[in-house]
Amino acid sequence: MEAFYEWFRVLYDDTGINLPFLYDSYDRNRMFYGFLMTVKLSVVCLFFSVIIGIIGAWLQASPFKWTRRLINGYIQLFRNTPPLVQLYFFYFAIGSLLPKVATDYGGQAPLLGNFAWAVISLSFFAGSFNVEIFRSGIEAVPKSTVEAAEALGFSRLQIYRDITLPLAFRVILPALNNNLVNLVKTTTLAYAIAVPEMLYEANQIWSDNVNVTEMMIFMLITYFLLVGVLVWGMDRWERAMKIPGYGT
Repeated sequence: MEAFYEWFRVLYDDTGINLPFLYDSYDRNRMFYGFLMTVKLSVVCLFFSVIIGIIGAWLQASPFKWTRRLINGYIQLFRNTPPLVQLYFFYFAIGSLLPKVATDYGGQAPLLGNFAWAVISLSFFAGSFNVEIFRSGIEAVPKSTVEAAEALGFSRLQIYRDITLPLAFRVILPALNNNLVNLVKTTTLAYAIAVPEMLYEANQIWSDNVNVTEMMIFMLITYFLLVGVLVWGMDRWERAMKIPGYGT
């Protein structure tokens, strides 16, 4: 591998194309851990946004009026405001109101760090869209199916968990796929509160080496491949879950 890394140093010397994250071990480690942070942030946000969508769609059909109003208010708030503003609101406004915790060095640190606030903010943002996506899928399930389950004595929760939700998944997967892809790309906003993901580390590298062009080309290719893996996986899942009469 050393010969491979050294080739990029020679390339820089001969042509001026500077890719220090390939020939310099320090920059290479920074970019590697930035990539892992992006993957970690994406996976955690994807998981919680889907959970929010499932629970929110369930609560939208609640028999209690104020529960439905609360969920609809959440959807409107997070769908109609920019995700960066939401991120700043959680990190600077809500974060400043929380108590501090003592550190091992005798100082104080925020109760929640920047990674936690990024997860909370981005999950709520994507979750607001997922609630509506799941709702559309639930409404597509034939009423006769629900009525049959009610006739068999299923509770409302059992109908949702065992019948409505599995069938709805087959209908919503294309829309859910699109929203989850957007969420992965939106994780770059975590850069704004110094979460050390790929864009943050790339910025550190191009600030040290003045190689903005090379780093941005690398970032475009990397995100294209990362999102492509998600799209491929979701497409395989969509085809595997297809049954006649649903999602066609």
